[in-house]
Amino acid sequence: MADDTRDYFLAGTRFEAPTLAPGLYVVATPIGNLRDITIRALETLAAAEIVLCEDTRTSAKLLDHYGIKGRRQALHEHNERDKADQIAARIAAGAAIALISDAGTPLLSDPGFPLIRALAEQNLPVFPIPGASALLSALVIAGLPTDAFAFHGFLPPKAGARINALARLKDSRETLVFYESPRRLEGSLAAMAEVLGERQAVVALELTKRFERSFRGSLAELASQFADQETKGEAVIVVAGAAEPSAPALEDWMAALKIAMADQKLRAAVDEVADRFGLKRKEVYDAALTLKTAE
Repeated sequence: MADDTRDYFLAGTRFEAPTLAPGLYVVATPIGNLRDITIRALETLAAAEIVLCEDTRTSAKLLDHYGIKGRRQALHEHNERDKADQIAARIAAGAAIALISDAGTPLLSDPGFPLIRALAEQNLPVFPIPGASALLSALVIAGLPTDAFAFHGFLPPKAGARINALARLKDSRETLVFYESPRRLEGSLAAMAEVLGERQAVVALELTKRFERSFRGSLAELASQFADQETKGEAVIVVAGAAEPSAPALEDWMAALKIAMADQKLRAAVDEVADRFGLKRKEVYDAALTLKTAE
């Protein structure tokens, strides 16, 4: 690549990008506001031999905005498996290549996984260039626990499969994060309210864009709010995890323990009651010894 293409413009000032080491650079790009990009990302995109884009037309808005003129090549869900070996061969030969998606951090519900897997299998270098992520942006404004969370991408489009997917998450205690398209938002919220119950949730729309907005409430309230409403912009839905199960009443499991001890050996009775009530075995065993001593 010619040296005169390895530059970018920031606030009207031209900067030359440094030379990159060979490898694939997974570059996070803005999710809306074009200013949400790092200097390192601009340097990488300007210096890369090729910029792999989910859609070259979409990425042109960002690259042209910063005066980045390097070669662009489409890499999307329909061609990424076919191109993975070819790209890996170029990197093995010493090329520095950048990968971007239409918005945000690549591979999070975006193409790129087959390519990363191919490079990993050949022990070729892959470098993360961190930055914007709709997932994290929504999570930090939701007001829900962030110490443990799980990202589940897009729910299945068909109603039955969507219900089944949510049912598998019903007992998950970590905060749940989903992406959703505007046309399926109403159906997904209704399904969540049906399966997950009265949990608190947040719907974040068009994050970092001019009409960014977020809505808080129970899943039922949000489902009602978005029913029959035309929504614009991709959505991130953040849902509270399942509540901790309440501890079983002492009198209930002690009564069950007495009955079990009447018919079984002590250890078997302890195991049965501990499993049935979700108790620690030592707690039940100590109670069983006390009952046996009192006989």
